[in-house]
Amino acid sequence: MQALHVRSLPSRPTQQLASPAGPCSGGVAPCRSTAQLIAACSAGSASATGGSGASQQRSRRGVTAQTGLSSSGPSSSGSSGSSGSSSSSSSSSSSSIPSSGSGAGATQRGAAAAAVPGAAVAAGAPYAPAAAGGRDLDAPAPGFHSIPEALAAMAAGEAVVVLDDEDRENEGDLICAADRVTPQLMAFIVRYTSGVVCVGMEGADLDRLRVPLMVSSAENEEAMYTAFTVTVDYRHGTSTGISASDRAATMRALADPAAQPQDFKRPGHIFPLRAREGGVLRRPGHTEASVDLCRLSGCHPSGVLCEIVSEDGSMARTPELLAFAQQHGLKCITIADLVRYRLCHDKLVEATAAAQQQTRWGPFTLHAYRSLLDGSEHLAAVAGEPSAAAGAVLARVHSESMLGDVFGTQRCDSGSQLDAAMEAMAAEGAGVVVYLRGQQGRGLGLGEELSAYAAADACSASCDNPAALEDSTFPVDARDYGVAAHILRDLGVTSVRLLTSNPDKAACLAAHGIEVEQVAPPPPGASPAHANGASKGAALV
Repeated sequence: MQALHVRSLPSRPTQQLASPAGPCSGGVAPCRSTAQLIAACSAGSASATGGSGASQQRSRRGVTAQTGLSSSGPSSSGSSGSSGSSSSSSSSSSSSIPSSGSGAGATQRGAAAAAVPGAAVAAGAPYAPAAAGGRDLDAPAPGFHSIPEALAAMAAGEAVVVLDDEDRENEGDLICAADRVTPQLMAFIVRYTSGVVCVGMEGADLDRLRVPLMVSSAENEEAMYTAFTVTVDYRHGTSTGISASDRAATMRALADPAAQPQDFKRPGHIFPLRAREGGVLRRPGHTEASVDLCRLSGCHPSGVLCEIVSEDGSMARTPELLAFAQQHGLKCITIADLVRYRLCHDKLVEATAAAQQQTRWGPFTLHAYRSLLDGSEHLAAVAGEPSAAAGAVLARVHSESMLGDVFGTQRCDSGSQLDAAMEAMAAEGAGVVVYLRGQQGRGLGLGEELSAYAAADACSASCDNPAALEDSTFPVDARDYGVAAHILRDLGVTSVRLLTSNPDKAACLAAHGIEVEQVAPPPPGASPAHANGASKGAALV
């Protein structure tokens, strides 16, 4: 998923949301926007959940590392693969294609690999992310409840404790569905929180009720850009509006689709918050979490939320929040887990067009897709009927490269790798190449890639593509592949034999529920710069 450009105001400093070092982003530099955060979250995890004490506690709070692990969390000692070239160039194209009949390497669906970027993947090797220290993206962070458990609790009218990232607000909120809140539950919320009770709402509901923003977006000086609206009270059957019963009545009325603007007094004692469209995938805050949780639990998408405080009035932190949830029998989750749950279960792409094309490799059906998060377009080249295949489908996730795919530069073997993959799938009669656009120069962009080449040329004439990027000020690999998993799933492909020597791709597909039965390096390309098979780039295609 490409970055979503988030508007920032130069008049005041923006707060860094998180610092990811995720696997499918190749160890990206600290996030500078919510968009980069979500791009990092869309990949699988490269960190295990090991460790104990404070370090483990920090690791299970991070929103940005792909399984909810922060970059400071402990790494797995059991990485899959080893460094070096992915395969010998003497191998023929056919010998490196895994056969469809091999099932010995079937993986646990939904697990993420703890693989080292650039590690070699042996031809025909089974893919075993669980053994490498990964964890299922549907599993909660250690010490927390699962998202389905929280959804069931909210559907039953209960409150849940929701924690955000330590690098963000670093707080926990009590959240419940506005259409099911009772005076008793509201009294409980007021007793154990700051008392500034808010309700996250969708923009459509606020517009219908004519509840405007308290200040314009340009004037918003709140630290996390929380979109406060004017305060309201329900007009009918309430007194001052401050009691628990009055506030509960206002909440239920705000969540009532039949409510009208004239049903509310302004100002009041309830603070509606305008949630960002796209929910936690666009802004990983408590406002969006409250709306997402209500929607996913079958309630009206309006969620009551308020920050939990300690007895001394300070904000409660992780150990106290976990103890609080246990003491009161509440489910406790993280926004990180909610992000990952949505990435696994939501439909994030839509098919926009399809047409059969006669290519130089044979007939392929080309499917166009649009990301529902950022509007970016991608392509899937399908040979035969892979959805009807009895076994795992031959597949490749290919990042767009104008220099390699179009101009055939000798410093990038992307074009020859694409040729070899398409030829192999045409020969087998079935297969899928997911062509991800917007990933030029390993996600850095065309201009940055050329600048990196120029910088490398100034240092040494022998630098190849990865070395050029390493010598620049940019990360070696800034790509993520989560959208590819959603495209494969839309095509009916749930199990693949993946043509790649980049462990990040296998980890990311597995993290999003695609069973990676085997991985094999793509057939060796014809680019002279990679003819000896020793290029660092050969391990990351």
